[in-house]
Amino acid sequence: MPYTYTSYLRLDELLDLQTPASREAPGGEEHDEMLFIVIHQVYELWFKQVLHEVDLLHRAFDANDRPLALSTLKRILTIFKTLVAQVDVLETMTPVSFQSFRHRLDSSSGFQSVQFRELEAALGARRPGMAGHIPEGSPERQRVERRFHEPSLYHSFLHFLALNGYEIPRDVLERDPGEPPGEDERVQEILVRIYRTDPESRDVCERLVDLDEGLQEWRYRHVKMVQRTIGMKTGTGGSAGVEYLKNTLFKSLFPDLWAIRTAL
Repeated sequence: MPYTYTSYLRLDELLDLQTPASREAPGGEEHDEMLFIVIHQVYELWFKQVLHEVDLLHRAFDANDRPLALSTLKRILTIFKTLVAQVDVLETMTPVSFQSFRHRLDSSSGFQSVQFRELEAALGARRPGMAGHIPEGSPERQRVERRFHEPSLYHSFLHFLALNGYEIPRDVLERDPGEPPGEDERVQEILVRIYRTDPESRDVCERLVDLDEGLQEWRYRHVKMVQRTIGMKTGTGGSAGVEYLKNTLFKSLFPDLWAIRTAL
């Protein structure tokens, strides 16, 4: 049977996945719970797509395919703009309307998003114990741990520079991929030279900086949205809420690309 719009997108299944917990409550369904569910399901779909694009970006760097790397970065950056814009929609929900169904979330929390942990690990934002809340031995934990031990995006980028004739130190290229990217003055000297003499490679560098900034913008908007909605209360599921989220701000994915600004 040929596909239809409904069957190709599996819309019957997709549109049956929004089931507010308040639906069976004595007082009836809380109106804004539907918005809360839809927004977070859409976030998870975008996280899935970004992971899909990051995998392609790794392959582009490994193949020294600059046009593909730039076009993929452009798509990821555009998705991040959409992620930020979705916060505006969520902020149309008042603190009172969120409190009307918040207790029904039980232990569920955005902190538990496995895909976002995968995304952080893939981009290089790696912290000890970042998968600790995921059941040991579960497929979800294995996915995060696999990302944790694979080369980060910055690691692939440095190999890309090496493929283009830049002498990235061997100990940097052979660094344990499970470690978060750190600053290296030798790499920074190369990056300064790229910015001054190689505009094509500089464009790739700048798109990575845009990506770093885009993630930070989303984190900031997320923090302010949570603070606006629940203040300084403990986060859903028992997390530290706003205080935990604040600790994720202003931590660079690609510190070398920020450190060189003073020298340019």
